[in-house]
Amino acid sequence: MKKYFVAGLVFLLILSVGLIFYGIWLNNRGEVQITQRMSESKLDLPGVKVERRELYPKVMLSDVNLYSDDMVDAVTLIDGRITETFAPKNSRVRQGEVIFVVENEDIGLELKEADANILEATSQLKQAENVYERQKRLLERKATSAAKLDEAETSYQAAQARLEMYRAKRDKLLMQKDRQEVIAPIDGKILVLYRQKGSYVNAGMSLALIGDFSTLYFSTPIDDKNAIHLGIGEQAELIFDENDFQKVYSTDYAAGNKGIHQTFTATVKEITPPLEEPAAIRNVIWSVDNSSELLESQIYGAVSFQSHSSYQCLTVPLDAIIDIDEPAVFVVTAQETIERRKIKIGANDGKYIEVLEGLKAGEIVVNHSEASLADGTPVNVTLEDEKEGKAP
Repeated sequence: MKKYFVAGLVFLLILSVGLIFYGIWLNNRGEVQITQRMSESKLDLPGVKVERRELYPKVMLSDVNLYSDDMVDAVTLIDGRITETFAPKNSRVRQGEVIFVVENEDIGLELKEADANILEATSQLKQAENVYERQKRLLERKATSAAKLDEAETSYQAAQARLEMYRAKRDKLLMQKDRQEVIAPIDGKILVLYRQKGSYVNAGMSLALIGDFSTLYFSTPIDDKNAIHLGIGEQAELIFDENDFQKVYSTDYAAGNKGIHQTFTATVKEITPPLEEPAAIRNVIWSVDNSSELLESQIYGAVSFQSHSSYQCLTVPLDAIIDIDEPAVFVVTAQETIERRKIKIGANDGKYIEVLEGLKAGEIVVNHSEASLADGTPVNVTLEDEKEGKAP
């Protein structure tokens, strides 16, 4: 009996050890299989070939300050009260056209006084002239002294001077009277009315702002990598944010405009420093065709402009760039893994960006800017062109 008990105990011990080792084997085998499966798994990612494409450079601006070169205040040259206004806001005026009348009541009274003084001075001059002529005749007959003749001549000259003084004062008053009419200094539109009919104004005060907004200007600093593709006379299309653009509808504008669908052409007028001089940043002055008169002289936010001219260059999609400040992409290797590669970039058109260094035509990059991807990750890349071609 004892022999069977010992044999059974040994059997159970051997079975327990066998089960333990079998469990360890199964566990190791499972880990190996999991590791193998993980090594064989691949991320499905979109890709695109590095190719030469036609690029129309596009530049995004946080804001654009449009201004007019033809913008002048109409100024009154005399004190007085505005009695007439001939040009309402947003009306067009021609240079020399009367737009205000500023009356100064004192001028009329002073003119009457000047006329009276001239009449009196004319009479006094005639009397002084008669006395002077009589003294000259008496002296010829030696019936008076030279001293009296000198006195008569002095009185005559003083009367002449007094008359000229009154006439000059009258001319000045007439000139001031003419200045009661405030004229437009340039051709343009009444943009702002600073004073209304009935207002009292002082000499030198601005009454209205007149400007020609058919052509507006703005300047912007541009990186040399974008500026090298510009030249004097180069044109680009300005694109405005629609929400900001709505502000102009509270004003009058030229007939025939297309509202938010209106296009605006900007032309390069000046580049400083010139392109032949080395520089990292250049200031570009643009003129904008605003014949529709939809734009105003103000700051517009979220504006972009895209060149009308293009050039061939090596490109990748903007979505492929991992970090625009330190540009890099993930390149698909022959082993179907990815490697992070730094590149040098140039201009972009809003969808594709120029590659200056770091890539060659035909290479495949991941069209996915997820920075969490790592070097050596196995990938299964589907080219977007092929993907689009298979689409129904």
